[in-house]
Amino acid sequence: MQTVVKSPTQTVLIGPDQPFVIIGERINPTGRKKLAAEMQAGDFSRVIQDALAQVRAGAHILDINAGVPSAEPQKLEPQLMVRAVEEVQAITDIPLCIDSSVVPALIAGLKAAKGRPIVNSVTGEEDRLESILPVVAEYNVPVIAISNDESGISYDPKVRFAVAKRIVERAATYGIKPEDILIDPLAMPVGAVNTAGKDLFMMVRMVREELGCNTVCGASNISFGMPNRGLLNATFVAMAIAAGMTCAITNPIESEIRNAIYAADVLMGHDESAMRYLSAMRQLERGDDSSAEDRRAQREARRSARRTERG
Repeated sequence: MQTVVKSPTQTVLIGPDQPFVIIGERINPTGRKKLAAEMQAGDFSRVIQDALAQVRAGAHILDINAGVPSAEPQKLEPQLMVRAVEEVQAITDIPLCIDSSVVPALIAGLKAAKGRPIVNSVTGEEDRLESILPVVAEYNVPVIAISNDESGISYDPKVRFAVAKRIVERAATYGIKPEDILIDPLAMPVGAVNTAGKDLFMMVRMVREELGCNTVCGASNISFGMPNRGLLNATFVAMAIAAGMTCAITNPIESEIRNAIYAADVLMGHDESAMRYLSAMRQLERGDDSSAEDRRAQREARRSARRTERG
């Protein structure tokens, strides 16, 4: 049960016997007004900076979203998606996750991306199934399947599981295999839904045992509205790994969550000879933390931008 994601030179395997995969979330203008304005103005220096910072902090895959506010998203977002993909591929060679609710932007991103990226995402809504699954099948790429449909997001994990199962069954009619579907069980805010963590862990186990799919989630959703979100996020991801979750869309620059992943991988036997954990701890001892990595990434982004201007 391995999901294979590729760039031209790197292959990332997502699976229950593999180290946990970090999908870097930061290249996303949603809620980031400055980034959205810069992208609309043709300034992708912050996109480059975020890409480099996340790679240095340990991201295995980069999620790329170009969903800026626009009166014509069907026209603008595909253009911005292509530009973002090209800029990121020019400075790093890790695999990508093409993230959009606009189908033409997904297709444009897939055409621009090299290798075998992930599509993010499809839901159980009938129009989304009909518009996105044929694209996933045509390009032979993995897809994130979010467990909601026309009725919205259910608080009942069994209802969400039924939606996931329906997506997997529909995907099969297009020749899409279970190992190419990453189920997102939906992490609900634990401040609003007391059983949010327990429900997600249960769903992860059900998806693995009954559907044969890997799982993913937006890790920071669990802590929305709560104090000390870093602590909750890190604890949640470690527990999700123990339940069988195989990857998450998160911010690798946050040291708490990154170190919790390294520790959980050791305890689950997914880090041979604890090499990744030991390397991360040595970096901490040297003071080589994410802030230092981020500063280096900013310097590299500025140098890259100057080279582009000269060219």
